[in-house]
Amino acid sequence: MLVTTSAGKTLDSKKRRRRPGALVCYKKKKRRLLPYVSIENPARRLEQMRSLARALAALGIEFSNELTYMPSMAPRSANQAEFENGGMQVFSKEDYEIVELCRAMARRGECPPLLVVYDSHEGYTIEADGPIKDMTFIGEYTGDVDYIKNREHDDCDSLMTLLLATDPSKSLVICPDKRANIARFISGINNHTPESKKKQNVKCVRYNVNGECHVFLVATRDIAKGERLYYDYNGYEHEYPTHHFV
Repeated sequence: MLVTTSAGKTLDSKKRRRRPGALVCYKKKKRRLLPYVSIENPARRLEQMRSLARALAALGIEFSNELTYMPSMAPRSANQAEFENGGMQVFSKEDYEIVELCRAMARRGECPPLLVVYDSHEGYTIEADGPIKDMTFIGEYTGDVDYIKNREHDDCDSLMTLLLATDPSKSLVICPDKRANIARFISGINNHTPESKKKQNVKCVRYNVNGECHVFLVATRDIAKGERLYYDYNGYEHEYPTHHFV
């Protein structure tokens, strides 16, 4: 049926009808990573690096900004994202470029705006030494890669799951007790108190990067200068005891 509008235009009324209850779907735009913004003052950046060096030296840990594979532990060939039970999310090309940019900045001495601070109750902690925006790439969790089965009775308090394989014997963990970077000192929240959960401002996410598993730390909201960084140790397995965390 044809209808005439007030402007004198003729329209087909059938084309104007919409099925009752029909939903208009919009594809949600994926949020992209942001590179961290290094402090411009070279002297301040040097102090940030000194704070990390002091903490690593106090614990007898060697600095390493990459995953390391030692002869007595899991070989690099064991780190295959295809082994992940249920599959692992693939890192996008755009986000990979951001990570590579941050790695290049770190090699030039342009470190993320983070300061290692010792706390008498929590031990070594990380504080923002400048503002950090939501979705900012903080860094990669690094250390020696080993099979989880070899670390079942390990007393290291900073082990990080790298691969949860369909075959448990192939599952991997990152061990930052001998080699590590600043990510090792980010504090965990107490999963059992609402107050502690509100502190979380960083998340750890496992990604398939060119076929290998990696763990990246990303800001979950804007972080102000002087604010301490916290993330959830039990983001995947909910097996780590956090009752004693502040």
